[in-house]
Amino acid sequence: MSDVVSSAPSPVPRGLTPGTPLRRDIGIRRRYAAERRFRAYGLAAVTFGLVFLIILVSTVVRHGYTAFVQTSITLPIEFTEKVIDPSGRRGSDPKVLIAANYPVLIRDALVKALDIDPSNRALVREATEMVSDGARIALRERVLADPSVIGRTVKVTFLAGANIDSANKGQIDLTADEKDRKVSDRQIAWMKQLAATGALHEAFNSGLFLSGNSSRPEAAGLGVALIGSFYLMLTVLVLALPVGVAASIYLEEFAPKNRLTDLIEVNINNLAAVPSIVYGLLGLSVFINFMGLPRSASLVGGLVLSLMTLPMIIIATRSALRAVPPSIRSAALGLGASRMQVVFHHVLPLAMPGILTGTILGLAHALGETAPLLLIGMVAFVANYPAGPLDPSTALPVQIYMWASEAERAFVERTSGAIIVLLFFLVAMNIGAILLRRRFERRW
Repeated sequence: MSDVVSSAPSPVPRGLTPGTPLRRDIGIRRRYAAERRFRAYGLAAVTFGLVFLIILVSTVVRHGYTAFVQTSITLPIEFTEKVIDPSGRRGSDPKVLIAANYPVLIRDALVKALDIDPSNRALVREATEMVSDGARIALRERVLADPSVIGRTVKVTFLAGANIDSANKGQIDLTADEKDRKVSDRQIAWMKQLAATGALHEAFNSGLFLSGNSSRPEAAGLGVALIGSFYLMLTVLVLALPVGVAASIYLEEFAPKNRLTDLIEVNINNLAAVPSIVYGLLGLSVFINFMGLPRSASLVGGLVLSLMTLPMIIIATRSALRAVPPSIRSAALGLGASRMQVVFHHVLPLAMPGILTGTILGLAHALGETAPLLLIGMVAFVANYPAGPLDPSTALPVQIYMWASEAERAFVERTSGAIIVLLFFLVAMNIGAILLRRRFERRW
């Protein structure tokens, strides 16, 4: 009998009519539908996060990009000897030059440039408000640096006042009623007059990175905060990195597995989740009240941030050490290497990319902390550069907090600009961590 393949349809199971899908097919369809829903939920969550991130970044950039340019006014200043050095000693006595009435020189220059009646005190006062109060300090430093300018006329560039700077950047609605804005109609006309002659202009705001804090928004800068943040990060790097790596090596490679080491591991994980303000309280009570270290010092802030960053470095280092295959250790021991040689000659070099990545991420986390630094007094008003880690200073996040609490409208621009600078450092550190991992990472 020949083998013939029957083409007859398979019998329909009992209880089902022809065309009804099987229960297995229904289950497969449900699983596929659940998978599609899960993917849709994930895509919606990612989109939701990206939208808010874009809104946040765009808002900060929109309000802060103008902080990187500054409005200035250039005027020919007549360094009148009668005003600066009436004794005619030409700088032989610095006290005379320091006590000179420099605002008179600025007033006379504005009166001449704007063609104002010098007897009209209201107009003169309104005109002098267009120049920053720090202009007299700039003139004094110019004369002290070069007394030969006395008796000559020299063009000097000053910072414009905060309101003039905001108006020139379009941050003040000049079409509003005069009583509803801080810039008068006459000042607007003078701005246009100075701009037409090139005396009023915008330039890169180097003072944002070089100047210290100031009560005048146009003169406030991040110089002290940048140096303070550098001292903070240097202290954290010097203290937290070697201690964290050494503790991780001991716990992972040498410590016996018992209840004590289990308790230590649990406490390390718990310390990584402790709120940062608790570390600030610890630093206040131990480093300042007990040890007597100065308040507002970068060293104290670095010690507090080191304690906060240490658990993160230990956890990251232990994970990097565990990622090294056990075969590396077994092969080194089989070739006669000691336990110490195995760790420092083989395991540690292979785990170094993960250790560096964890350290950089820990430093980035510490750089953005504000609460512990507020408790140890780094919120103080500091205008001069700190000469060392024991001098009063502040940090970038604290400077942002201080500017955000100011009432002046012009500080809003400075606050957003400082946030942009801080975000730049954080993004750069995170990108560096990613590049290090990709550059040195080995797959087993």
